[in-house]
Amino acid sequence: MTEHGLIDVHAHFTTEDYISIAKENGSREPDGMPEAYWPRWDVRTHLKLMDEAGIAMAVLSLSSPGTHFGDDAAARALAREVNEVGARIKREHPGRFGQFASLPLPDIGGALEEIPHAFDELHADGVVLMTNSAGLYLGDERLRPVLAELDRRGAVAFLHPTSCAGHEALALGYPRPMIEFLFDTARTVVDLIFTGTAQRYPGIRFIVPHAGGVLPLLADRLELFRSINGDTDGDTDGDTDGDTVGPTVGETLAGLYYDLAGTPTDRQMKALTSIVSPDRLLYGSDYAWTRYEQALRATAALDDVQALAGHSWRHLTTDNARRLLGLRE
Repeated sequence: MTEHGLIDVHAHFTTEDYISIAKENGSREPDGMPEAYWPRWDVRTHLKLMDEAGIAMAVLSLSSPGTHFGDDAAARALAREVNEVGARIKREHPGRFGQFASLPLPDIGGALEEIPHAFDELHADGVVLMTNSAGLYLGDERLRPVLAELDRRGAVAFLHPTSCAGHEALALGYPRPMIEFLFDTARTVVDLIFTGTAQRYPGIRFIVPHAGGVLPLLADRLELFRSINGDTDGDTDGDTDGDTVGPTVGETLAGLYYDLAGTPTDRQMKALTSIVSPDRLLYGSDYAWTRYEQALRATAALDDVQALAGHSWRHLTTDNARRLLGLRE
């Protein structure tokens, strides 16, 4: 790994088996994208992109629609299969690839079985969590056993957007990654905050994708409603005056990590750095769902964005990722 080669925390792979299963179970057009958009991933092309873009290491994960298509047993088998493939790629290319393991959510029992296998046997760098799992968002109490185990392990949890229930009416006929992915990311992070889940599981280190999406623009409005509602979680003074206690929305948002996949322009970066300090920012290419040339252009665009404190985004995000993932200098 070169000293300041980028560390890509938002990188995806696919397998032929996975694509076939997804298509057979209703995802022929992935999240409303054309069928031809399914990426056929291979190690050689990904390494070529990494070398051209100056990426030292890519942490691979499975993107939307995840591994659960309605049958728990099938989801467990598929999650195990893709996790084994990811671990093999990591072993065969040490230092070049990492892995965020998939969980067969909303199957809680299956997820609790896969977590120790992923971390203890496959040595995963973290897990990938869809923003919702069949309508379960991060604040849903049914997810608490899974989050408690991730918290106990101090795990990195990379969030990835997926289609929400009712997207047929919400998306206006457009592919969900264009708009709805950003709102579903906000939806699950808001649920994380307002249910007290972020406070309940402080050991989980969440990565929010796509430079936070719309969250920077919502932060003040969310805090307004938190104040109006009188968030009294943890109030011990015995009164019912609606005291607003606990961390503010801004404080909680500032404690999350954010990758820069998507459109890392000056406008987006100014919005993001209004809610989080530079030590929480990470590089993401979104390859292979973002096509090769697009990924190169986005990386070049990031190089053109003025960084803070005299450091380039390459140096800054690489140092941040090393600390987060426990990588050696």
